[in-house]
Amino acid sequence: MPESPSAPPGVDLPARSGGDVDVPALSIGGDAAEGAGGGDAAEGGGEPAAGRRAAARGTAPAGPVTVDRETLRLALVVGGLVLAVLLGFGLGRLNPPANPAGSGAVAPTGGPPAGGAHSHAPGTGAHSHDGATVAQGGGDGATGLSISSAGYTLVPSAGEPAAGRAGDLRFQIRDEQRRPVTRFAVVHDKPMHLIVARRDLSGYRHLHPTMAADGTWSVPVAPFDPGVWRMYADFTAVADDGRQVAVVLGADVTVPGTFAPRPLPAAATSATVDGFTATWTGTPEVGRSVPLRFRVTGADGGAAALEPYLGAYGHLVALREGDLGYLHVHPEPVRDGDAVTFWLTAPGPGRYRMFLDFQVGGVVRTAAFTLTVD
Repeated sequence: MPESPSAPPGVDLPARSGGDVDVPALSIGGDAAEGAGGGDAAEGGGEPAAGRRAAARGTAPAGPVTVDRETLRLALVVGGLVLAVLLGFGLGRLNPPANPAGSGAVAPTGGPPAGGAHSHAPGTGAHSHDGATVAQGGGDGATGLSISSAGYTLVPSAGEPAAGRAGDLRFQIRDEQRRPVTRFAVVHDKPMHLIVARRDLSGYRHLHPTMAADGTWSVPVAPFDPGVWRMYADFTAVADDGRQVAVVLGADVTVPGTFAPRPLPAAATSATVDGFTATWTGTPEVGRSVPLRFRVTGADGGAAALEPYLGAYGHLVALREGDLGYLHVHPEPVRDGDAVTFWLTAPGPGRYRMFLDFQVGGVVRTAAFTLTVD
């Protein structure tokens, strides 16, 4: 004879009769709670709790429900799942997300965009910044110190430029799977900004290479002086999911030959190039975004007729003496009279070399300044 089924904890089963088992109906609500507490369970094989409650109400019970073992097991499982869902919903309401709007940086009101030392004019698509970790306590905001960052790697082509001879610079940007990246957002009229500076900060070039179908970037360059040069690839990559990621990667390029380092010029607020004089005012501070206002005058002392260059009235790059930490800061889109305003966040104390690119009469010139930040 088959063995009678054993009752789960908190459920009393009536005596087995034939092949079926008579059990009280399962429900969610007050009756289920009473049954689980044992107060309404049948004692000594008497009538089920449902029958006693029906009798108390003056109605006849509907009769026992006949189920087999599999039906009982299914009912218990379904009841447990429903209870787990209800408990999870309640816990979720008690513990809402810490930041429902997301964790992206928010630009401070009336100031430059958040995201470290790299800022963009209005209209640039949403993207993250390589220097944004400064706001989260990681790093000091300077970029270009690594050959790999944010899942991208700068891979210069083999071979070194020869001193005193024109040539080409070639490189690729590769992703985490070592695939050449070929999708880039156009930022300030170009998909790639290549900055090259000698490590003693005595030489500087702002270049715009072109990309081949295989993801190789190349640009012709005038002869380099001997020494170690730092190249910075400043770009905004478009990931497979459409997300834009702004990154600055750096690598050293050695130009063979006799190299005599030059001392950094003294700090100054003005510089002259090709008869134009550029001056700036402001007080840079460590870790705080501060406006610097630049004015360019001609040989007659009048304001120069600045022309838009790469979508702006000027471009400013600052390199930190020592590690050559990189800050690329674009100006406000609207000029303040004859001044061009940049927002600059100094990542730390020290001396910096600032390079201002401006265009007059279709010719781009670069004024250089030494800046000391206490």
